[in-house]
Amino acid sequence: MKKQFLIFVGLLMAGLIALAPAEANTSVKKKAAPAVEIRIDISSQSMAVNVNGWPYGRWKVSTARDGYYTPRGSWRPFALKKMHYSRKYDNSPMPHSIFFLGGYAIHGTNYLKSLGRPASHGCIRLHPQNAAKLFSLVQKHGMRATRITITN
Repeated sequence: MKKQFLIFVGLLMAGLIALAPAEANTSVKKKAAPAVEIRIDISSQSMAVNVNGWPYGRWKVSTARDGYYTPRGSWRPFALKKMHYSRKYDNSPMPHSIFFLGGYAIHGTNYLKSLGRPASHGCIRLHPQNAAKLFSLVQKHGMRATRITITN
C-alpha cells in the first residue's frame, strides 16, 4: 500500500496526474449566445439581425419621434402577435408584433416613407416584409433564444 502511495505521489509531482479541485461542478452552464440577435441603433435608424452568429439582415427602422421615447436596453421578447391593433393609438395595425417591454414592440408598418427616420410613438417600425421575416425567425428559434438590444 505504501509503495502504491509513493508511486502515486511521484507521478503527481512529475505532472503525469492532475487532480481536479473538489469543488469543481460540471453542472454549471455557460449562458448560450442567443440564436437570434436583434440590434437596433437609434442614431442610424437601423436594425441588424444575426442568426447563430451570422449576418441575416440590415434594415431601416423608425423609432420614436419628438415627444415620444423608444427605450434603450436589452430584453427577450415576451409575446408574439401575428396581427395586433393598438388600443392606445386609434386601433393602428401592428402586423407581426414582437413585444419586448410593456406595450413596446417591433412590428411592420405601412408608413414606408418614414423608415430611416424617427416617426413612431416609441415602437420599432419595419417594412412589412422584413417584419414578417423577423417574426418567423423568432417563432422558429423561440423567444428565449432571442435577444433585442436597443442603443443610441
